[in-house]
Amino acid sequence: MASRDNFTFSELEQWLDDKRVTEIECLVPDLTGVARGKILPRQKFTEDRGMRLPEAVVAMGVTGEFPEEGPYYDVISPTDQDMHLRPDPTTVRIVPWAADPTAQVIHDCFDKHGQLVPFAPRSVLRRICELYGAEGWEPVVAPELEFYLVARNADPDVPLKAPVGRSGRAETSRQAYSIDAVNEFDPLFEDVYAYCEQMELNVDTLIHEVGAGQMEINFFHAHPLGLADEVFFFKRTVREAAMRHGMFATFMAKPIAGEPGSAMHIHQSIVNKLTGKNLFSNPDGSPSQAFYWYIGGLQRYVPAAMALFAPYVNSYRRLVRSNAAPINIQWGTDNRTVGIRSPVATATARRIENRVIGADANPYVALAATLACGYLGIKNRIEPTPECKGDAYLGDFQLPRSLGEALALLRAEKDLAEVLGQSFVTVYTEVKEIEYAEFMKVISPWEREHLLLHV
Repeated sequence: MASRDNFTFSELEQWLDDKRVTEIECLVPDLTGVARGKILPRQKFTEDRGMRLPEAVVAMGVTGEFPEEGPYYDVISPTDQDMHLRPDPTTVRIVPWAADPTAQVIHDCFDKHGQLVPFAPRSVLRRICELYGAEGWEPVVAPELEFYLVARNADPDVPLKAPVGRSGRAETSRQAYSIDAVNEFDPLFEDVYAYCEQMELNVDTLIHEVGAGQMEINFFHAHPLGLADEVFFFKRTVREAAMRHGMFATFMAKPIAGEPGSAMHIHQSIVNKLTGKNLFSNPDGSPSQAFYWYIGGLQRYVPAAMALFAPYVNSYRRLVRSNAAPINIQWGTDNRTVGIRSPVATATARRIENRVIGADANPYVALAATLACGYLGIKNRIEPTPECKGDAYLGDFQLPRSLGEALALLRAEKDLAEVLGQSFVTVYTEVKEIEYAEFMKVISPWEREHLLLHV
């Protein structure tokens, strides 16, 4: 049988037979990265080889709300018409925690004319990869995904806290890169690695990050669409494993006050398809002009793309001065205070790291957006600012400070709308406005504490 990376439908059927699969989870990632879809018996999946769902299913907010009027309905049909979903055979994985043999398959969304639904997150990333392909380029990415383990919490009014480990104690101090702190949760991570192995996820190293109960998982570099799928699967996996061990795993950008936020740093480079060479390096090993233009593109367009990298009100709590998260779009070599970092690497492995993106970002949207910024930099030959060789936290804020400001910048940036698709930008910004309006209905403890009797 061929590698699963090149599965045909007939090979998918053989794989399902070999695994004795009886049920299929037919998944579609929505705008937030939530898995939507249906569970089908094996025979029904084989007979239909696809299914239908209302198109608004991939275009709703994290609260499940939809806009009631406005530009959203210039894109989404007011008649609530169906999308036609087709399974991508290369995405099939076993569901390791299911009681009966169950597979999960990610589906792409098509309209009645057979065209990809342009506002579906996976469609947007496909669109960007095709732009690269048309230039003879192959984008390569490697995400580093941070998350917190927290004690079970059934009351949203109660602050989150670190979970109890094998010692019977919860972490109360920061344990960056501590092996013993990771070992506190050995039983959980043994399950996580076992699940990832069964699902053939290409996870690399696991480390303890700065925050109490904060972890980071690194992925091997690969093609963006396949890696976005893996991040999507991994989030489901670690949440499930954590719950089975009496705790929660959260990818909120800032889940605990006083602790660092969680990021999804994305390393990115470009390979010339004809030569197999890294586009970011000259033959003599020095940085190429494309390398600098790519950085220039990130600097030019990242502020306008922040609503895609930091998609919730909570996201902006992470992006504060001296809190292990960038506040600007300066760039530097081996400098973790900047938003755009160039790690020390050989000419073959030269890459650029976008450190702005939050762990709460949809992986398909985040990868599409960061690659779009770099693509525009090369196409428009945008020169970067001089390299920052000091502490970038001493500089000014260059990123939007709130979701409302970020949405205004995204709406105004025509270049990003052109490459990502205007219909996607319209749907995304309209949905995020609904989420923001929902948030503004909630009165926070801070407001009650400081305003109740003082204003």
